[in-house]
Amino acid sequence: MADNGAVSTSTGPLAPRALVVDDEPALADVVTSYLVRDGFEVEVALTGEDALAHARLLDPDVVVLDLGLPGIDGIEVCRQLRTFSDCYVVMLTARTEEIDKLVGLSVGADDYVTKPFSPRELVARIRAMLRRPRAAATPRSHDAAPAIAVGDLTVDVAAREARVGGDLVPLTRTEFDVLASLASRPNAVMSRAALIEAVWGGAWVGDEHLVDVHVLHVRQKLGDTADQQRYVRTVRGVGYRIGTGA
Repeated sequence: MADNGAVSTSTGPLAPRALVVDDEPALADVVTSYLVRDGFEVEVALTGEDALAHARLLDPDVVVLDLGLPGIDGIEVCRQLRTFSDCYVVMLTARTEEIDKLVGLSVGADDYVTKPFSPRELVARIRAMLRRPRAAATPRSHDAAPAIAVGDLTVDVAAREARVGGDLVPLTRTEFDVLASLASRPNAVMSRAALIEAVWGGAWVGDEHLVDVHVLHVRQKLGDTADQQRYVRTVRGVGYRIGTGA
């Protein structure tokens, strides 16, 4: 183990990179062993400060982040992480209160897992997330799909950008995927299960109400409210659909 409290396990230069952040070494070791077995290059940090330092060096594909860290807690780590990285973030929490999940997702986490949890399930969910494209914009090809317009909202799937009135909306990777999935099906209502399949993939296992939390954040960033649903509308008892912008 390094002097700063972080350890590294490498499985090869082409392996996906994971950063495991937990102040319980035994739990971090278990998560690490499952990830390494699945082909990941893993680094472990035991404090929030070390997590941020190693995230800058490692540029991880995914961060498994404990909420209850001493010093800089998981919420603040995630908030700071989002200022320089678009990696996936899965939060681990020993608390089941809804507010913990809401706060964690509001600062940019993509998913959460409540302790105790199955390491196999955690790895399966991470693999499902990694099959989605990175949020960084890529050059548009000549045959790329045109941007989708909903009133003054445009959703550019090729560039992975959403704009309202020309202003870029700061969506996380998962928030953008939720919005793009709805926008790409303008005449369809999507259930939670359908959005889970479209965004998280068939291997995902967990609480489908995760969709509601991400929809809430999308609405807030687009300037919508529960009463004024211009862009993302609730179809009671069914799911969600894209609005008309009016």
